[in-house]
Amino acid sequence: MKSIWIFIALVLMASPAYTQTLLVGNKGANTVSLIDVKSGETVALAETGEGPHEIAVSGDGKLAVVTNYGTGEAPGNTLTVIEIEPGRAVGTIDLGEYTRPHGIVFMPDARRVLVTAEGARKLLQVDVYLGVVDKVMPTGQITSHMLTYDTRGRRAYVANMGSGSVSLVDVNHGELLAFKMSGAGAEGIALSDNGHDLWVTNRGEDTVSLFDARYLRLLQKIPVTGFPIRAEVMPGRDTVLVSSARSGTLSLIDTRTREVSRVVDLRLQAQAQPGTLLADQFAASSIPIGIEIAPDGERVWIAHAGIDRIQELETGDWTQTRLLSTGREPDAMAYSALSVSVAEAD
Repeated sequence: MKSIWIFIALVLMASPAYTQTLLVGNKGANTVSLIDVKSGETVALAETGEGPHEIAVSGDGKLAVVTNYGTGEAPGNTLTVIEIEPGRAVGTIDLGEYTRPHGIVFMPDARRVLVTAEGARKLLQVDVYLGVVDKVMPTGQITSHMLTYDTRGRRAYVANMGSGSVSLVDVNHGELLAFKMSGAGAEGIALSDNGHDLWVTNRGEDTVSLFDARYLRLLQKIPVTGFPIRAEVMPGRDTVLVSSARSGTLSLIDTRTREVSRVVDLRLQAQAQPGTLLADQFAASSIPIGIEIAPDGERVWIAHAGIDRIQELETGDWTQTRLLSTGREPDAMAYSALSVSVAEAD
């Protein structure tokens, strides 16, 4: 095991000049598709553990870490480490008693990640090089699902789906500072560029909560219909994107007016797949969930878990430019400025 992490460390010292890979977690296939952004083709397929739910890419774009959530019957407790340039998994981190890893973000040092562990009601700090959990922090709530991280204040915000709440964790000291109610099924979570506004999707009541992140104070609830499930803040713009799994739409919230300024009908026809995520509830929907925004803000990718496709939208007029194929049940996405070496991937 130690040799794997030494190998990763040596790889990270190199600086190849490649560009642009979109990583897609395929929950139903236990794989991550590495898609060349220019061609739209899958150039590598990395094996993961059961139920790859979320993906984080290091700031230098060289490594991805995937949370293996497990299945309904068998909770997962591992992370898969993927090296982007060769497009393959290079290690597995065992989280031991900390089951159901889900939300994940890389810390600025490109060495450690923060991971929610639903089964333990914890937030973990994991050293990716050493493959160990080096800090365990309580969330104090049920089903701690997605998270976001404020690098300036070194504070993590965790959406707790089971409790319908948000936890505020001081990562430096490993302490739970507070938790506040958000709404039924609190799941998606995103922090504004300035670190002041926190947006949380409440899928069980068709609302999005806006918090003052500094004090974790609820400011307003904004109606967003259709099972709002993910939120992403567009960098440099006054817009928050919210995907709705039931209605098959993407809502644009104006952060100045705090209202929905536009609802984009994603217009993809459902194809029923028994046994897939939310399929029984949303058989008429393509089930859009994951959102990934290109660094230049000109394109947005939406993962449609019900039809095994990634939809690329142009953000000028919000029209579809491409439809990309994936493995079964795509959801999580992440972007790297590096690309896969096709020769090595083969």
